[in-house]
Amino acid sequence: MRLSIGQVHRNVLALASSRSGFVLGDRLSFRMLSQPRAAGFHQTARRGSQIVEDKGGPLTLASLEVQNRVEYVNKEKMARTGGPKQSSRGSSSLKVKPSVSLLNVKPVKTALPKSAGIKKTLKVDEALFSAKSFEELGLPPLLVDRLNKEGLAAPTEVQSAAIPIIAQKHDVVIQSYTGSGKTLAYLLPILSEIGPLTRPMGQDNSEKRSGIEAVIVAPSRELGMQIVREVEKILGPNDKRLVQQLVGGANRSRQEEALKKNKPIIVVGTPGRISEISAAGKLHTHSCRFLVLDEVDQLLSFNYREDMHRILEHVGRKSGSTSRDILGPLARRSERQTILVSATIPFSVIRAARSWGHDPALIRAKSVVPLDSITVPRPALSQTDANSSSPSNSVNQAAVGSLPPSLEHYYCTAKAQHKVDTLRRCIHALEAQTVIAFMNNTKPLKDVVFKLEARGIKSTELHGDLGKLARSTVLKKFKDGEYRVLVTNELSARGLDVPECDLVVNLDLPTDSTHYAHRAGRTGRLGRKGIVVTICEENEAFVARKMRKQLAVPIKPCEFTEGELVVHKEEDVE
Repeated sequence: MRLSIGQVHRNVLALASSRSGFVLGDRLSFRMLSQPRAAGFHQTARRGSQIVEDKGGPLTLASLEVQNRVEYVNKEKMARTGGPKQSSRGSSSLKVKPSVSLLNVKPVKTALPKSAGIKKTLKVDEALFSAKSFEELGLPPLLVDRLNKEGLAAPTEVQSAAIPIIAQKHDVVIQSYTGSGKTLAYLLPILSEIGPLTRPMGQDNSEKRSGIEAVIVAPSRELGMQIVREVEKILGPNDKRLVQQLVGGANRSRQEEALKKNKPIIVVGTPGRISEISAAGKLHTHSCRFLVLDEVDQLLSFNYREDMHRILEHVGRKSGSTSRDILGPLARRSERQTILVSATIPFSVIRAARSWGHDPALIRAKSVVPLDSITVPRPALSQTDANSSSPSNSVNQAAVGSLPPSLEHYYCTAKAQHKVDTLRRCIHALEAQTVIAFMNNTKPLKDVVFKLEARGIKSTELHGDLGKLARSTVLKKFKDGEYRVLVTNELSARGLDVPECDLVVNLDLPTDSTHYAHRAGRTGRLGRKGIVVTICEENEAFVARKMRKQLAVPIKPCEFTEGELVVHKEEDVE
């Protein structure tokens, strides 16, 4: 059956009316549905008794679409009023479905949890900053006795500041230089609340909990294993099964079996393995009370994005809530205490802490302030703003104050082929016994070890390509003094705790001041003296001088001649 032009015209208009919610007026022609309008031409349509003029782009069927929920609201309204009102223009009567503004939608009232709307008062007792013993910080007697047996009698500055604030159940960000005791600063208040060393019954310990109560996330296997050893040392041999490591590179099935058999209360691991076992349903952390992110500036990197998202969504999430809870993350995780830790706190960490925590506090040595008092720069709107708030500036500001105060910093120049010999002369001149040498890449590590061994210096290499057992063996032998020099890459810049290390050498320049700070922090730990030497080529010396300004520490030019360290004045070098 053939249709006339007029019938086609009427059918298209009817289709447009049914899809859009209004009938087109007499002025609309069929051509207007398929062709753009001339500039300045007004389209007119009726909506109820109101004339609406459309002056925007071409009129098409797609542009007439109205959301389904608008149609539903109009059907309900017509059902209540008995149908649409008829227009006086018979043939042009409009079946209008009025638009719905989101401003007119009444919000759903939902009761917030009691803890979601209460702002905790930050109580800071500055007298505790100079505490001489752990008893003054309010730790339980059993825990204090165990610390005394391990030779830990007095807290460090950051521990004196952090332990009382965490005990008040505040979310915190802990910033202090490497080797200052940050690990115990968060472990001790956690162990005073959970496990066998807690306070006696009746003192804030009336509620008996079961399952995993603390999750500690670290970016590297070395840091994760170091934290596990610290917890095991405090708990003692009889209770060390209460902490479980979940790091990559180890057998996952055995880790899952240990979770089921030992029923730990503390889990320490890397983001990938924790997320992997959690996704398999073998790790239940919904009732977890503590979430610790150690070296949090590293955990914010793109590589960990998906794993960290899962961890943040599941750890401490109350039963019955979903990831799309209308109340948001704070309401879902009101019982979880979040602790962020690092030697460097760039602005990205401050933004993350405000998003993940509830009224967090920033803790430094002898300083506790609300994180809201820290100014975070807004996104750059102009070229000048872009330069002032660039990522490099943020990194530099984060690295300031992150170096142990007892370090001495030097730099010297040498050709690339002579760097290993310069390293040898440096070790002999400074009479260093435990040395960590950093390089940027893995491939040349073996060559440096071979050259040092050929010069009579016992050396070994450490990098990510080694298996877990091999890495543990290398670290143990280095700590026991079987090797004098450990040649490694950025892998060991964070979390490697070798208190006896007296010299750190940069055979390759670190990429920025933050990486310099983390490398340098491998020596001078817990108040000991240490030396950091950077060996660079002549055309790279300006980088060392630039880092000196960024870190606000004296990095002096030097050379090693006749078995001695000779320090130059900066004017002589220039």
